[in-house]
Amino acid sequence: MPFDLQMTDTFLGISSVIIFVFAYCLVMGEELLSLPKSKPVVFAAGLIWVLVAIAAKSKGVSSQAQEAVKHNLLEYGELLLFLLVAMTYVNAMEERKVFEALRCWLVRKQFSYRSLFWITGFLAFFISPFADNLTTALIMCAIIMAVGLNQPRFIAVSCINIVVAANSGGAFCPFGDITTLMVWQKGVLPFTDFFKLFIPALVSFVIPALCMHFAIPKGMPASLNENIKIARGGIGIVILFLMTILTAVCLYNFYNLPPTIGMMMGLAYINFLSYYLKMRNNNSEEPAFNVFENINRIEWDTLLFFYGVVLCVGGLAAFGYLHIASETMYTSWGASLSEMHRQTPANVTIGILSAIVDNIPLMYAVLTMKPAMSEGQWLLITLTAGIGGSLLSVGSAAGVALMGQSKGNYTFMSHLKWSWAILLGYFAAVFVHFWVNKGLF
Repeated sequence: MPFDLQMTDTFLGISSVIIFVFAYCLVMGEELLSLPKSKPVVFAAGLIWVLVAIAAKSKGVSSQAQEAVKHNLLEYGELLLFLLVAMTYVNAMEERKVFEALRCWLVRKQFSYRSLFWITGFLAFFISPFADNLTTALIMCAIIMAVGLNQPRFIAVSCINIVVAANSGGAFCPFGDITTLMVWQKGVLPFTDFFKLFIPALVSFVIPALCMHFAIPKGMPASLNENIKIARGGIGIVILFLMTILTAVCLYNFYNLPPTIGMMMGLAYINFLSYYLKMRNNNSEEPAFNVFENINRIEWDTLLFFYGVVLCVGGLAAFGYLHIASETMYTSWGASLSEMHRQTPANVTIGILSAIVDNIPLMYAVLTMKPAMSEGQWLLITLTAGIGGSLLSVGSAAGVALMGQSKGNYTFMSHLKWSWAILLGYFAAVFVHFWVNKGLF
């Protein structure tokens, strides 16, 4: 709901900005050190809304401030429940060894290094729209690490390729990334429209991959005979996850119910399966399946980080800063351009910034501003916010995680050496989007 104190020149307003910037600097430091990232932003959210409440009381609009914070909490609640179900399904598939079985199958097939480079890249591109890019990247990196013994160059370049592919794949599906999910849940774009970004997203992955292809050594990795099979119920969980997605989409498209309702129904689906597997497991030596154990393994630090982001950005919006940012970026920057390209400089810049600043607060800020943009421009910001984080290894959760998993083979500097190729793919994707989706502008 719109609520603007219009107090951007006051001590309280400036203090809220300082608190948010300081908290986010702490988040960046903690993320690089693999420490919890939720603490600074959760604390900052509380402080900022205390300042909003003080300012609102001085102007006699405390009730409006209360409604505004409730609105932000409702938005966070929808996001929280949605992600809770999605993460539960991904954890359940991991626990039933679905991803491990895929990894072992690829390792046993004896592909060449260059073939594995492309196979893991395309798998990351097509799996990340349904599993989050972090999980996808970790699975593909495990494959690379298993076959890349004594080949540090192969591991480094393949990890870069996986990060780019996972981020690109998440950009063309509402389930692929938190930013695309937020855009869909806000009702800015219908579900099917995101798939119009498939070709631009594919371009943003393929062009850097083509550039890196010749850096991959020729030859075959040593043979491995590891064999892992999917545990009982694993295939059923995959099917139920697809049914859950279908339920959420249908309830939203046909009955205008929040996607969260469909996802929570999907949680019931997997509960029924859990009960069935428990009944079938009485005389089996296989570990029993318990859906609540998978819920316990959810990344609560990430979910609390989203709480901090939503509340912090909502507080800055209450002080009027997002209105000023919207006017500057979406009106002033492109004032001399045609109507089709008026918001392009802002949307392209935000994508590049997402390599330094997390794309979640950036996208939530844009959604809170809600500038007047065509469907093509909304798709553009969805694309750039999704693929821009690939420019640096610290620009996405996938990159940060792989730096830790690769045992020093994939580093910030090894990624930076190929940033020029990733940037080429970034601008090529923007160009292709304007070309193939020109009727949407």
